[in-house]
Amino acid sequence: MCKPTAKESNSKHQVYKNEQDKSLIPTLAVSLWLGWMGLLTYTIIFAVTLATPFQRKVIISILAISFILPPAFPGKLGNRIGSWIMKEAEKYFGLKVTIENEIAFHKLNEEGKTAIFATEPHDLLPFGVFVYNSCLGYLPGEIGKTARVLMTGAIFKLPIIKHVYTWVGGLPVDKKTFRSRLANNQCVAFCPGGVQEVILIDPKNKDDLILFLQSRKGFIKLALETGTAIVPTFIFNLDNSFGYLIPRGKFMSNIARKIGFLPVFFWGRFY
Repeated sequence: MCKPTAKESNSKHQVYKNEQDKSLIPTLAVSLWLGWMGLLTYTIIFAVTLATPFQRKVIISILAISFILPPAFPGKLGNRIGSWIMKEAEKYFGLKVTIENEIAFHKLNEEGKTAIFATEPHDLLPFGVFVYNSCLGYLPGEIGKTARVLMTGAIFKLPIIKHVYTWVGGLPVDKKTFRSRLANNQCVAFCPGGVQEVILIDPKNKDDLILFLQSRKGFIKLALETGTAIVPTFIFNLDNSFGYLIPRGKFMSNIARKIGFLPVFFWGRFY
């Protein structure tokens, strides 16, 4: 990730707006970021059903190599690609960020403290969390420089996808990572409701807002233990971003809890 841009100020209420741009370059960048989930699925289906023996070997070899390589591969180059993706995503979505009290962030930085950004809703895919990427510079000082988004560890076991999500600043949302970052005074952001909110989505009531928070108290305990501030954050306009088909039933719910995500069939602008 690159250095934050100069979006810092000493005023309290701040609104940052970006003009939406869905031209070729921003579209390619967002496709490289979010499109891999669909592309990986289609690639596997193709390899199993229609691919020639040679094509199948090539696909298996690429996926196997990616599976073996560390998520951060290829290091600084990957970080530069991730920074480019985030900046283009900012244009693609026409990102608007409202900070209610920016002075409070400056105060935390002066006191040498950090923050936990509890972000809702999860919805089908909480792509709005890219706002925390240090390249975009919306958060001032050390909070902005150290901010990383914690997400289901299952992502970092999937070939190709694990690299892309590491490039854009993702880390596994396990207790070890959480504690380690807070102990080192490093900012974290995550969606407390997690996969449970996806399970509760009702296609018949698409306008319903799903929040699963009542039993999500672990991060509050960690904040109290470490003296870390909790910043509640809300992402607008995630709903209806994708078409989707969600498998139902207790069996699928149990699988989702064990693997960290719900196997969902979803489609967007091009797939």
